[in-house]
Amino acid sequence: MIQIGEQTYAFNDPVFIGAIIGVAALLFVIILLITTVRRAGRSGAAMEQVATQLNRMNMDVQTLGAGQQQLTGNLQSVSDTQANAQVNLIQTMEKRLATVQQHMNETLHVNAMKSAQSLHEMQKGMKESLHGSTVSTTQSLTQLQERLATIDKAQTNIEKLSGDVLGLQDILSNKQTRGAFGEIQLNDIVSKALAPDAYNLQATLSNGKRADCLIHLPNPPGPIVIDAKFPLEAYEAIRAADTEEQLKVAVRLMRSSLRTHIKAISEKYIIEGETADGALMFLPSEAVYAELHANFADIVREGFDARVWIVSPTTCMATLNTMRAVLKDARMQEQAGAIRKELGLLYKDVDRLSSRVESLDKHFNQAGKDIEDIKISATKAGTRARRLDAFDFDELEHKGADVVKLTPKNKS
Repeated sequence: MIQIGEQTYAFNDPVFIGAIIGVAALLFVIILLITTVRRAGRSGAAMEQVATQLNRMNMDVQTLGAGQQQLTGNLQSVSDTQANAQVNLIQTMEKRLATVQQHMNETLHVNAMKSAQSLHEMQKGMKESLHGSTVSTTQSLTQLQERLATIDKAQTNIEKLSGDVLGLQDILSNKQTRGAFGEIQLNDIVSKALAPDAYNLQATLSNGKRADCLIHLPNPPGPIVIDAKFPLEAYEAIRAADTEEQLKVAVRLMRSSLRTHIKAISEKYIIEGETADGALMFLPSEAVYAELHANFADIVREGFDARVWIVSPTTCMATLNTMRAVLKDARMQEQAGAIRKELGLLYKDVDRLSSRVESLDKHFNQAGKDIEDIKISATKAGTRARRLDAFDFDELEHKGADVVKLTPKNKS
């Protein structure tokens, strides 16, 4: 670094390097002149040449001084420019800082507003949630009270049902009342599955025996009997057996009871030429039916051999639905003649309807043709009217043409 006056220049500054080169050139010229003077001696020409060179050197020195002054001015201009640039940079930075600060203030304000709004919404949501929880709790308590009332009512019904169960036990403990219970259950199932004219309850056969239910099936197979049996004592003995000996006794009682029922049904309710070649034994308990098929398969086979089929409430309903289909088919066959007659009449009605539709279609076609002719006539009349409206009658009168004027008729 080198300082000239108040200015400081660096050694690598182009201005400083130019000034050094100029000074070096000046020194070189001076040395060259001195060498020339020594060689020339005291001759006047040499002196004049020296003087000329000195004048040139003086002029170069002046030019160098002017260049130095110009350099000083340029350096001053560069210094001023740098100072202005620094001032502008500082002002720009201040403006940017102010803008950034303003933006930060706005952002903080917006964030504060959003936070306040979020807090308000959160408070509102908490209030609504608390209100909803209160309402839900109130509703839950109300529902709980209703359910408690329902439970109290159910408890009353259970107590009533307990009394009914005790009554049912009293009914089932008596053979006659138990038989009536089975008949009532059978009546309920049959009445739901079949039409009233498809069966008879307590029907008397030709041998004087009375059947619990007689289904009027067509031949074949013919009317079939359903008899309700309920071997409750034997089943309860099997359920209550604690020892092997008690179980054996209960099983023998069950087999004996079932064989007795199967034999009685086969002998009483299967009459050749009057009933079907078989009968149904109705057990009004699914538990007894399941026990029979689980542990007494031989009894079931004996029933098949005796043409007695054992059914429970569920299988009885399925069997009755099959019988209903058979009855429906038989009635359809009985009504086949009437159906064929009605079909013939229906065919004539359809043929007559086709003829009338064809005639109506012709009328529609003729009406459509007439409407098309009317449209053509209306179009022609409209065309002629437009032509008449386009005539210039005044011009025809001036030319002396014969014009027929349209005058309105006299009203009477």
